[in-house]
Amino acid sequence: MTKLRSNKKDRVVVVGGAGFIGSQVADALVGRGFDVHIIDNLSGGKKENINPKAVLHTADIRNLASIKPIIKGAQYVFHLAALPRVQYSIEHPEETHEVNVTGTVNVLVASKEGEVQRVIYSASSSAYGDQKTLPLVETMAPAPKSPYGLHKYIGEQYCRVWSEVYGLETVSLRYFNVYGPRLNPDGAYALAIGKFLKQRSEEKPLTITGDGTQTRDFTHIRDVVRANLLAMESAKVGKGEVINIGAGRNHSINALAKLIGGSHEYIEKRLEPHDTLADNSLAKKLLGWRPEVSFEEGIAELKRMYKLS
Repeated sequence: MTKLRSNKKDRVVVVGGAGFIGSQVADALVGRGFDVHIIDNLSGGKKENINPKAVLHTADIRNLASIKPIIKGAQYVFHLAALPRVQYSIEHPEETHEVNVTGTVNVLVASKEGEVQRVIYSASSSAYGDQKTLPLVETMAPAPKSPYGLHKYIGEQYCRVWSEVYGLETVSLRYFNVYGPRLNPDGAYALAIGKFLKQRSEEKPLTITGDGTQTRDFTHIRDVVRANLLAMESAKVGKGEVINIGAGRNHSINALAKLIGGSHEYIEKRLEPHDTLADNSLAKKLLGWRPEVSFEEGIAELKRMYKLS
């Protein structure tokens, strides 16, 4: 194992740092001059995502003993590791619980024992489930519709308890449908944007679940990365706060398909909330964060990357 540097003030650990979001958080931290260590078992992450200036530790968060020495002495821990698909959690509830809940407890235990200053936890808007009104506000009672949504909500509660009981600073960021460069277009449970881009590039019809009227608050990866760094720095958080990180605009899947272009077809709907829309006023208040990348700009950027007209 690579020898860890002893200067706590410049060492951070990104758990899940080979993944879509985690790798770009790691990039930003490297850019800030931090000594970045990544924990990832590479089940979903990719080695090619890892910044060459970061140190990869191939370890599984289900194994507490393996992650303790990596986390020990870090100043900040960003916890982004998860099995993140709603449908997969429905079909594999035991496995996803072990990773998403037990793994989170292990990260918190290792952080508390390792004298970490703050843990920034990647939560999910799926904790809301279907609510009677929009936009979704952090004060609403969670009503998750899947094991995954429940797991992410349990993680938030564990973070809050670790702050209250053990004095470990924590903050939970509820992401809303993150998209952008490095998103994974493959697999049965790929997010709509990645799936549509791949289908269009292969000249296949875009497969829309349900009737396509369901809406999502699509939030660009660069805005999400910025939120993570602000959550690390803000003096207004650290006591287990839960904060929406969403663009504050939603778009239907039909509208998304129209933007990407090509033909489309409808397939069986999934068990998931029909609509999401973030109230991001708390993020503005506590983090000084507001979204900067518009949906249209973000989709146009991805289409250029995929060489789609």
